[in-house]
Amino acid sequence: MMLMSPTLALAGPLEDANAAVDRWSAAYGTNDPEVIARTYCPTAILLGTVSPIISEGTQAIIKYFTPIKGSGNTNTIEERRTITINDNAAVVAGFYTFTRMVDGKPVPGPSRFSMLVTKEGNEWCIAHHHSSPRVLPKN
Repeated sequence: MMLMSPTLALAGPLEDANAAVDRWSAAYGTNDPEVIARTYCPTAILLGTVSPIISEGTQAIIKYFTPIKGSGNTNTIEERRTITINDNAAVVAGFYTFTRMVDGKPVPGPSRFSMLVTKEGNEWCIAHHHSSPRVLPKN
């Protein structure tokens, strides 16, 4: 359960921010909207991959993730870059793949993301998250 909640800062901001993003990915794999929402700051803003609206705050984020409850969906982070802003904030951007279960079969959804991860008190959480489908290179 410790993996699913914000953590105390034990390293530098770059490591702590990346650990917060990894906790989000693990939380997504639980398919529990409330567990996922705990990785976000209470006033976080989410621009979800499949949403036409801005989800702001814990309840809106729970509502956004409610359709995946019990679905078996997963997320794998493939590549990321992290920019430390200061001791309390970092931006993490990269590529991840959502694997959604459709009719019992895994369907990959390559996507890209950016997250502003901030330290509130002694805990790191996601303050802003933007996700969109990934444009794959043409061969």
